[in-house]
Amino acid sequence: MQTQTSPATTSTSPDVDRPAPVMEQAEALRRELRGYAYRMLGSPHDAEDAVQNAMVRAWRGAEKFDGRSSVRTWMYRILTNVCLDEISSRKRRALPVDLESQSSPPVVASLGQPHPAETFVAPVLDEMVSDPADVVAARDSVRLAFVAALQHLPASQRAVLVLRDVLAWRAAEVAQLLEISVAAANSQLQRARETMKAVQDGSRAARPGGDRAVEEAVVARFVDAFERYDMAALATMLAEDAVMSMPPFRLFLAGREDVLAWLVGPGHECEGSRTLAVEVNGGPGFAQYRRDPGGGWSPWGVHALVVRDAVVVEETVFLGADIFAALGLPDHLD
Repeated sequence: MQTQTSPATTSTSPDVDRPAPVMEQAEALRRELRGYAYRMLGSPHDAEDAVQNAMVRAWRGAEKFDGRSSVRTWMYRILTNVCLDEISSRKRRALPVDLESQSSPPVVASLGQPHPAETFVAPVLDEMVSDPADVVAARDSVRLAFVAALQHLPASQRAVLVLRDVLAWRAAEVAQLLEISVAAANSQLQRARETMKAVQDGSRAARPGGDRAVEEAVVARFVDAFERYDMAALATMLAEDAVMSMPPFRLFLAGREDVLAWLVGPGHECEGSRTLAVEVNGGPGFAQYRRDPGGGWSPWGVHALVVRDAVVVEETVFLGADIFAALGLPDHLD
């Protein structure tokens, strides 16, 4: 899963001893740095904060930058340290399907009390973390299941795996950045890969498969049926063992029948919704706006879908206007 070029391929400006040229190069890296921080932290909000923190640190130290490494390597070193500090001070983020031992009843009267936002992995729009030229290759590395699995790794292993397997850095470069030996970097990578496999094999979170064009066609038909609130049509596009969850609530529905029962029961107020298509966490999805009693439609949830064998196998609906704000989505539809 290699999406970026090695930092060694990036040359530095001849004016590296002056803060302005150095920071211009650093700012040009903001999107890819945000993508790295998102994979490390599991939240676009936390990622943006981490990148901004790294930029401030870089500005303060820009006059001391000696040009012996590229600006990219220098910024990744600063940002990695910021992320390592952040990871050490908080709990692991997860997905609802991996927190609950049993599924929720589809006739539950309400969603209950929301859990703290930092409980769950948060969604990200592909355009926020990947350059258009890299987005196809980067998709799998921002899938919710992959990002959630990353959160199981110790901080240093998480950095090693993302740098090596996602960003395609060489072992020597990673070792230098983390100030460890090459042997230690390779050992951490091996342990990280083993943990990732074990976590993903034991997770209910679906992993994508199949052709992208098929995925987009299925989601387009799914969105059309959802806007019409046509349960018969939706049933043909949901896998028999499809799952649906709604962070920040721990609702977890398992099976096509339960998902449809919830939509026509507690979720009936979603009828009449309008949607905006989005590319979210490496796949097609949509932002849902429910009818606003005052007129128009208000933000409700961002739907991240996983398609396999031409049907939807997983639907994660991230609820709340704060999610729309974090993703830069409209706060109202007229």
